[in-house]
Amino acid sequence: MTFSWTQHRFSGGALALDVANSVILRFDAERRIDRYADPVAMRDFATAANRFSAEKELFGTLEPVTPENHAAFLDLREATDRHFRAGVLGTSTAEDLADLLDAASVIIRRHKARTGRTPLDDATARSALVLATFEEPERLKICPNCQWLFLDRSRNRSRTWCDMTVCGNRMKANRHYQRQKKELTA
Repeated sequence: MTFSWTQHRFSGGALALDVANSVILRFDAERRIDRYADPVAMRDFATAANRFSAEKELFGTLEPVTPENHAAFLDLREATDRHFRAGVLGTSTAEDLADLLDAASVIIRRHKARTGRTPLDDATARSALVLATFEEPERLKICPNCQWLFLDRSRNRSRTWCDMTVCGNRMKANRHYQRQKKELTA
């Protein structure tokens, strides 16, 4: 199966959230898809992030994660998801934050300062740290359709879905279908 990183895949509003969202159907063991299981998809994510990420100006041009850093990058992805998801659900623990900080520090220590190009894992760690100190944590939400994490940057904090054109339309279409079905059986 071929896969491409489209703009929808960068609906999180922060690079760290887009990376965390690279696991599709995270909580459905039978249908779960880890987009980074394919090393080519992991490499291509950096190229797509240069185009679509909401934080592309913050980190300069992103370069792929080197193979020797894949495991640490995946640890960061999982720690990011656990910490921020628990924060939204109100179940956050000090251990979740400590895991995120540990995973980020492992990556940041591996990279020396460079100009121009930033390794994706380094930029993701920095994005996660910025989010961890975000002054409006109530803007972090979970999409009710796909369960992705996203940052609500709307003026009135009313965004419901990670992406209105995909998840919003699916949810609205499903509600319409259920109403029509109910009317037919009534």
